[in-house]
Amino acid sequence: MAVTFDAADGPDMSAFLRATDDDHARLDLLVTGARCAGCIAKIEREVSRLPGVESARLNLSNGRLAIGLARGGVDPARIIAALDRLGYPATPFDPGAALAQRDREGRRLILALAVAGFGAMNAMMFSVPIWAGLFDQELGPATRSMMMWMSAAVGAPCAIFAGLPFFQSAWRSLRAGRANMDVPISVGVILTLAISFSETILNGRDAYFDAAVSLLFLLLIGRWLDHVLRARARSAAGDLLALQAPSASVIDAGGRERSVPLGELRPGDLIRLRPGDRVPVDATLVEGEALIDNSLLTGESAPERVRPGQLCRAGAVNTAGLLTLRVRARSEDSTLAAIARLVEAGAQSRSRYVRLADRAAALYVPVVHAAALATFAGGWMLGLGPREALIRAVAVLIVTCPCALGLAVPAVQVAASARLFRRGVLVKSGAALERLAEIDHVVFDKTGVLTEGRPALVGASPAVVAMAAPLARASRHPMARAIARAAGDGPLATEVVERPGLGVEGFIEGRRARLGRADFVGVPTLCSGETDLWFGFEGGTSVRLQVSDVVRPDAAATVAALGARGLTVEVLSGDRPGPVGAAAAAAGVAVWRAGLSPQEKAEAIDALAAAGRKVLMVGDGLNDAAALARAHAAVAPGSALEASQNAADLVLTREALMAVVEAIDVARSARRRALENFGFAALYNLVAAPAAMLGFVNPFVAALAMSGSSLVVTVNALRVRGRR
Repeated sequence: MAVTFDAADGPDMSAFLRATDDDHARLDLLVTGARCAGCIAKIEREVSRLPGVESARLNLSNGRLAIGLARGGVDPARIIAALDRLGYPATPFDPGAALAQRDREGRRLILALAVAGFGAMNAMMFSVPIWAGLFDQELGPATRSMMMWMSAAVGAPCAIFAGLPFFQSAWRSLRAGRANMDVPISVGVILTLAISFSETILNGRDAYFDAAVSLLFLLLIGRWLDHVLRARARSAAGDLLALQAPSASVIDAGGRERSVPLGELRPGDLIRLRPGDRVPVDATLVEGEALIDNSLLTGESAPERVRPGQLCRAGAVNTAGLLTLRVRARSEDSTLAAIARLVEAGAQSRSRYVRLADRAAALYVPVVHAAALATFAGGWMLGLGPREALIRAVAVLIVTCPCALGLAVPAVQVAASARLFRRGVLVKSGAALERLAEIDHVVFDKTGVLTEGRPALVGASPAVVAMAAPLARASRHPMARAIARAAGDGPLATEVVERPGLGVEGFIEGRRARLGRADFVGVPTLCSGETDLWFGFEGGTSVRLQVSDVVRPDAAATVAALGARGLTVEVLSGDRPGPVGAAAAAAGVAVWRAGLSPQEKAEAIDALAAAGRKVLMVGDGLNDAAALARAHAAVAPGSALEASQNAADLVLTREALMAVVEAIDVARSARRRALENFGFAALYNLVAAPAAMLGFVNPFVAALAMSGSSLVVTVNALRVRGRR
């Protein structure tokens, strides 16, 4: 049953509603102008108050506002109107439009930053002679006036252009009846320019065009860094869904095959799958005995044998045989789509993390406005002229500019990110380092994390490997490929036939040979383990080849180092209990769970969070993507699936697992540096603001002091370091 809404006015938005069940629908909007946790809280709070709105969740990284609506709820056009009144224009969400908007914002910021840098340098070129006049250097009135006008000609246009991001944001906020951090910045810049023009026209002593544009240059650095770090924190849901095949081969009533788009598949349709194809949707095997590679879904390295009547999940790969399957669910209801929804939900909840800078900045606007107004009113009442009182008020606005506060976190993040990059860790999210510093529990996946992620031969003699290699090179089975890798290049067997679920047979130098399961080669199954392959010539003796996923050399040292830092460790894996237990024991991990589905992994992370634990998840498979998104912080190896890398906060660009420990050390050091920066910014404002109010600091000195505070914060950020 469709969900309908009674639109009282505005455009008809019903086409953009997606029914979730008989009584509810979801509306996704693209919101522009949101920059911080305060914006998120404001938008979600106001939208949730609208009648008929059951939930509102904003993803800051892509601007997506997901709104849950009840049947007969508010008209979507009214939601857009409410957002516009708040100062956050919104349109129906389109991924392409969201990406284009991020690109436009980035280009706009970098252009404004370039103009501000040009203006600051060139305005100072004309200001330096004026400054020299303060130290009793000869500078005639005409020359001084010319220098001030040249400084105005360069600095004022650059300040106006570079200040547009702040002016427009401040205007939207004021139109909505609120004041954000851009309001005092805009007021300070505009008043500084106005006073400077007044001084220039009246042949006054000081002009501050260079101070205004320098102020904007430093502020734009912080805003650009925040934009870059935020843009990297995009959701992995799209990458997960991209793993689905775009089309499928459907068998019609006449037995003919035709290719149809994935969205047209319906439960009950028959589809055909060839070797190497990925299962497009959840489907039941009808004909054939399949050998399915579920490593991206479960993390299990060994292929799974599926018989008629059993389920094949979307995202798995058919490694051998021609299969016929019956569709069980539409593409949007498949296992892969369910994982994508979990990832999206995790990314949205994670975007609500409130940064220390946002909490500190929440006090900035009312306090600074009140201090500037009190300075102007108090100075005038105490006998100062309106010009001198206004200069003092402007000095207060400039000297208390949140430049140091704005750079406190981005400068530390960039310094920490650069250090970690040199140590083999790529930081994708600005807030990731803050969360990483808070973790108290580490969860590892097994396959590809604690282990190297691919089967390897264990203890096989070179002679046996050389005998089995011709058959192994002709097989697609992962365990056979391990033998082929160990043997290297060489001849292939002839007349090779792959037996799905059993093994491969063919002729080697004229002799029939088999490689595969014990019963396929003719060995009693009691003699064989689950990770064993057997090879033998017809009529000859069979030999065993043991294959195992090898534990990383530094896994045990990494676990021990985490324990030394007060962190507890466990393993969550979709693999079988035997391999999981062996890998956990080799790494020194006492707590482990095996056979978990992607949903169960995500639920395990949620349960740990509900118990008050701050969890770091380290995983690489598709089955880890939802857990990575739900964890307090997440790390993926460089060899991980792209979707898992995008769901993670940090990516290891080298093989060493010890890089996780280095990342934690650097994150903790970065947190200390950030707190020190906040402390310095607070102390600076406690000293500088009263000095400006008492007239000891004019706008020129205020700009120098503000720049100096930013420099101190930046230098302190470079002290981020981690243990070796």
